[in-house]
Amino acid sequence: MKFVLLEDGRPGLLNDHGVVDISSAVSQLGGKDGQSMMETIIAHFDDLRPELTRLAEEGTAIAMSNVKLQAPIPRPGKILCMGGNFSEFGHRSPGPMWGFLKSSDAVIGPGGTVVLPSVDANIFHHEAELVLVFGKTGKNVTESNAFDHVFGYMCGVDVSARMPQTPGATPSGFQAWRGVSAHKSYPTFAPIGPAIVTKDEISDPQNLQVRLSVDNELRGNFNTSDMAHSIAASIAFISTHESFSPGDLMYTGTNHQGLGAMQDGENIVIEIDQVGQFSFSVQDALNRRWAKGVDELTAKDVREGTGGPGAKVRPV
Repeated sequence: MKFVLLEDGRPGLLNDHGVVDISSAVSQLGGKDGQSMMETIIAHFDDLRPELTRLAEEGTAIAMSNVKLQAPIPRPGKILCMGGNFSEFGHRSPGPMWGFLKSSDAVIGPGGTVVLPSVDANIFHHEAELVLVFGKTGKNVTESNAFDHVFGYMCGVDVSARMPQTPGATPSGFQAWRGVSAHKSYPTFAPIGPAIVTKDEISDPQNLQVRLSVDNELRGNFNTSDMAHSIAASIAFISTHESFSPGDLMYTGTNHQGLGAMQDGENIVIEIDQVGQFSFSVQDALNRRWAKGVDELTAKDVREGTGGPGAKVRPV
């Protein structure tokens, strides 16, 4: 099933004809607003499945052209993120695992706008990622039962402000857990959507093509099979540092070979096979400019391990 959240807070199911309003079924179990209704769906999915199946087949669908969606989980309790989690097309061997938290206040949905803050950043990068939604509470889970805790998947972009590095600072890759990343947690820095696709609809989450384009120019184009640490291993690792609850999110990481600058007026589209696609825009009151296209300097630095993402990039 594919769950969406309408702009007015009603939950819906996607089918071939559009969106079916399922708020009547969900509200009976206590959901009162968009966030609580989605949490109710996740927590009571097995009980709701028969009625949701009936509504998906028999309910009146609203055409997609007549609806506006918000983030499927507008206020997750936690956004857990894996860092440095790809082999960069086989150029890098798996290194020590590490991760961090993004603020839940950063979430926006399809059609939203990423607003670049007026900080002295080297560059603002888009990082296309597969995002999973937890369906069960977990802490110190094992790889063997990691997927028992997964409810479904979404598309997501980890927006990153690359700040000038302090000489002598410890590289983030040497820290197992960084806590909340301030440079990734500005408001609007966590676009997610368009729907939560339940895990039974995804044939193999470890073999999904991820694409990101900016103004119709393809930049990111990689497969989740390039992960240095599997999704199951990532869940197990993160759960040693943080507990998670139904409705919490986990960004699984990105391949850095397709990153590029985000700048004022751009339209960005993320698409993941079997999961969906959505777009969002970028706004920068300072109208800063970087070279268009893939940030080849950062790609080389990450590929060869010669520097952190965006360390040597400055506005032009």
